[in-house]
Amino acid sequence: MHWIPLAILVEFCFGQVFKWAERRGGHMPMLVSTNYLVMAIVLALYFWFTDNLDLSADVVKVGLVIGCAFITSMTVLTTALKLVHVGSVLTALRLSMVLPVVVSVLIWNESVIPGQIVGIALALIALFFMTHGSNHAHKLSGPKAMAMIAAVFLCQGISMSCLRWVHFAGLDDQHLKVLLVTSATAGLLGLIVIAVHGQRPKLADLIGGSGIGLYNLLALSVILFTLSQVPGTVFFPLLGCTVVILDNLCAHFFWKESLSRLAAAGVALGLVAILLVV
Repeated sequence: MHWIPLAILVEFCFGQVFKWAERRGGHMPMLVSTNYLVMAIVLALYFWFTDNLDLSADVVKVGLVIGCAFITSMTVLTTALKLVHVGSVLTALRLSMVLPVVVSVLIWNESVIPGQIVGIALALIALFFMTHGSNHAHKLSGPKAMAMIAAVFLCQGISMSCLRWVHFAGLDDQHLKVLLVTSATAGLLGLIVIAVHGQRPKLADLIGGSGIGLYNLLALSVILFTLSQVPGTVFFPLLGCTVVILDNLCAHFFWKESLSRLAAAGVALGLVAILLVV
């Protein structure tokens, strides 16, 4: 359990790094692709120099699936943020934590106690409060907007479920090799998306994406190790709810963004949910 706070911290800081990059005018698809490619290069060099670059069939299979899930989720997310109500997108993103919890129970037979079920339910309500109500302009509405929001929910939930799969695939001791295949897959697919849109790389995006990639390597390593020690039914509700609480507090006190009464109520409710889940 003592790894959970570290996993929460690195996930929270990762979001803040991306927010900083976006505020400085960074091109998100380029930052995302560069981030994954740098991760792949660093890991490939590490395994090359340690003469340990052999990859098992299971590592390749799991890494390919996670890589496809990651880049699909990021592409859908960045597209949705441009077209749909930002508050709705963020709500779908955070509520997607329910999918890996359901997968953990139904597929991997992890157990939950009644108190945790109540905590998860409160966490979902808290996440809705903390992410609902953004007044950003949006281009889509009605069924098209709902379809985009549903896609964000599904893709992010699948991505998180895939991270849990590493443990149940028996690859805990090879999680860095899984990350190598994952990042190479996501990075190359991301480059294809960028090429299709005719976007030229900027030096600032390459430098920023490289820094994010080095940090993301650390963050994902911590998260995968934590998932090897902690049930998904505990980890994902705690991660989702706590990170959003920290996001809201940081937005209010550091980024000087207003914290609505609904969001403040969500923070308080989220604290109660955390106590129940633990």
